[in-house]
Formats: sequence, structure tokens, C-alpha cells
Amino acid sequence: MIGVLGGMGPLATLDFFNKVLAATPVQGDADHVPLLIQSDPRIPSRPPAILGNGRSPLPELLAGRDRLIAAGATALAMPCNTAHFWYADLATGCSVPFISIVDTCIAELAPLATAGASVGIIATRATLVARIFDTPLIQAGYAPLLPDDEVMDALVLPGIEHVKAGQTLQGGQLISQAVQTLLHQGASAVVLACTETPLALDAVQSPLRAKCVDSTAALARACVGWWQANKVTSV
Repeated sequence: MIGVLGGMGPLATLDFFNKVLAATPVQGDADHVPLLIQSDPRIPSRPPAILGNGRSPLPELLAGRDRLIAAGATALAMPCNTAHFWYADLATGCSVPFISIVDTCIAELAPLATAGASVGIIATRATLVARIFDTPLIQAGYAPLLPDDEVMDALVLPGIEHVKAGQTLQGGQLISQAVQTLLHQGASAVVLACTETPLALDAVQSPLRAKCVDSTAALARACVGWWQANKVTSV
């Protein structure tokens, strides 16, 4: 059973659940991946904690991790990119595999971007400041391309907030412009490194999805792969 440390935000967690279902080859109910989902929106907001003026969510994240393991989770996943700022803390001392959204996302870039190519990152400002994706992208041979402050303030951040408020159509109109800007600046592909952003692009049926790696979908596929490889010995 895979434990899902979610609620950051709830729509993104629901999207992850749907994408796990969609990624699983099944002939009946029993073929689906068993998931144990914690969707707790009370976890303190991640951006303020990273940017220096908010309470750290780490105690609540650790409590959620341990709660899921105690309830029977044999692997963990966390469909929130910004929360991966604390991934090392969560993985340390963890008694089960903790599947990284960053690693799974970068692993899916190869069909879209060759070695040395520029890869855009659409994410919260906290994710960008913390370089959650920058360093792994560089290690994988890519050149990160970040939105400038104007694009962040006018398009990315308002787009994310629209999705969190349930206004996915408005969010999609903004996020699609942000993705297009990075592509015009030379990005071969764009990582949707905020789990609200795929929902935004889907709401406007953006053709730009073909140039993007959906971090939520990448994590979902990795979880399906892990379960299929380990389900014989999992309980």
C-alpha cells in the first residue's frame, strides 16, 4: 500500500489520485494500486516557511509520514513540489521507500529535451528560491530556465492562487502564458513543478501540455511502477 502525504492542496491530491488510476493497467478493481491518502490542508503553508516568515510544516509532515507508515503504508509519495524542500528530512530515518517527485519528473524529460538543453521551471517562488529543481536538473545535464519576476508576479503566482481557489479556468489562462514565455525564451521543455499548474493547463485544454512534464503525472506513474514491481511482497 502506498501512503500519500497530501492536502497541499486538496485539488492537487485529488489530481494525483486520478492520475494513479489512469496510469494503472487494470482488468478489474483488484488490479489498482492500493493507496492510503492523508489529505490534510492544515499543514502550514510551505512558501512562507521557505521564504523566512512562516512556521515550518516539517513537524506536521513528519507526523503525517509516521501516521501513514503506522497505518500500513509500504512506500510513500508526496504530491507537492514545494514540500520537497523537506524531502531529505522526511526520507532520513524513514522505514519505507519515499518516492521523490523531483527525481521522477526529471526522469521523464529525455523525450522532450536533449542533454544541455534549457528546461523551464514553472513553480512557486519558494520552490525556485530553494532551487528544489535547479540542482537536480543541472546534475542531469540540463540548463534551468526560470521565469523572471514580472512573469512570476503577473502570471505564475496568480495562476496558482486561482487554482487553489477553485478557479482553474482563470488559472489556466495565466499559466499557459507563463509556459509560452519560457518556450519563447529558448526552453526545449517546461517542468510543471507545482501540482496546481497541470490542473490549470488542463482547464484551458492547452496544446502546450505537449511541451511540459507534468510532475503530478510523473509521480503517479512512478508509484504505479513501484507497486507493480513490489506488490508480491507488499502487505
